[in-house]
Amino acid sequence: MSITTTDVALLRLLQLSSASLPVGGYAFSQGLEYAVDAGWIKNLADTREWLGTQLMASITQVDGPLLLRSHRALQAGDEAKLCYWNQYALACRETRELRLTDTATGSALMRLLAQLQIETPRISGDISFVTAFAIAAYRWQLSEEAAVLGLVWSWLENQVAAATKLVPLGQTQAQQLIGEIQQQVPAAIKRVRQLHDTELGAGLPALAIASARHETQYSRLFRS
Repeated sequence: MSITTTDVALLRLLQLSSASLPVGGYAFSQGLEYAVDAGWIKNLADTREWLGTQLMASITQVDGPLLLRSHRALQAGDEAKLCYWNQYALACRETRELRLTDTATGSALMRLLAQLQIETPRISGDISFVTAFAIAAYRWQLSEEAAVLGLVWSWLENQVAAATKLVPLGQTQAQQLIGEIQQQVPAAIKRVRQLHDTELGAGLPALAIASARHETQYSRLFRS
């Protein structure tokens, strides 16, 4: 995997994919909290399998390719196509909480862009974080490859941060986990670029069940 950026674009990529970006990503575990509470995830190995599977069977199948298509729609000035892919992303969220994760962070990023006086297209209704991320990447002149890499990193860092609190993992184990899953990223991005429109979509029943059951979990640290 070879991604080339200017120094300014690299700094923007780091800013956009940082955990300190004020979009509230830290508040969402995306079903991980229930999976830990139910005993599905008990240690580093379990966490590695959970996140690795999610990366290759969900992020690679939905979020990554939809970001790519949204970025290309912006390049072409096609707002109708951008709105189409935004609705597609929202339709792929299998539970109320997964949709909340997507729309809450998406709306927060759009508000941030407005506060930074960055021009954004008009999209009626809810906006997916994937769409908002594509808009930010396009306005900051990031390549589509760099944008996908940033999105994957943002997801991974937030999920490992959640696992550090929930499993729990030590700081060294968390860094080990990030290093191990990073090795899957080149293959994931290659897959993102190869998918046709008819191949988009994911089915992870355990993730959907964990997210749905988290809605009524007796005690929670995370919103989802």
